[in-house]
Amino acid sequence: MKTVCRFFPLLVMVLLVTGLLVTACGYHNPNVYSGPAKTIYLTEWKNRTSELGLNSEIYRSLTRWFQKSGAINTVRVKEGADLILAGEIVSLELPSLSYGAKSRTTEVKVRLKVRYILKEIASKKIILETPGELWTEEYLVTTSNTANRDNESKALNTIIEDLSKKIYQRTVSRLSAL
Repeated sequence: MKTVCRFFPLLVMVLLVTGLLVTACGYHNPNVYSGPAKTIYLTEWKNRTSELGLNSEIYRSLTRWFQKSGAINTVRVKEGADLILAGEIVSLELPSLSYGAKSRTTEVKVRLKVRYILKEIASKKIILETPGELWTEEYLVTTSNTANRDNESKALNTIIEDLSKKIYQRTVSRLSAL
C-alpha cells in the first residue's frame, strides 16, 4: 500500500501533463467545421460551355464534399437556407501542349475557367467571392479515340474534384472565422 501511495502523485502528474499536451497541441483540421449549423442553398451553376452535364458534375461533387461536414447541410431550395453558393462555368478549352512526329498532338491540357460566390442570404454579406479561377489538368493523347475521351474525362473529373475540395475548404475556413 505504501508503494502505491508513493507513486500516486507521480501518476497524477504524468496523466495531467499528458492531458494538457493532448488538449493544448493547437492542431486544427481545416476540413472540419465545428461552428453553428449552417444550411447552404447550392445552386446548379450556369454552364457557358458546350460540355453537357458539366454543371451537374460540379453540383454532385460539391454536394459530396459538403456532406463530409456534420454541421453544414446543402439544399436545393432557397427557403430556410443561411447561405447561397452560386457559380458559373465560364469556359472549357483543350489546347494542345506538345507535338510528336508528323506534328501530331501528344499532350493536351484541359482548361476550365469558373467563378463563384458564397453569400449570407439574410444580410447579403459576401463571405467568399472568386471572380475568375482557372483550373488545368494535362493528359496524354493516344491513337485511340476512346482512350482519348477517357483521358479527357479523367482530367476533367480531377479538376472538378480539386475545385470542389478547394471551395469546401475555403467555405469551412471562412465560416470558422466568422
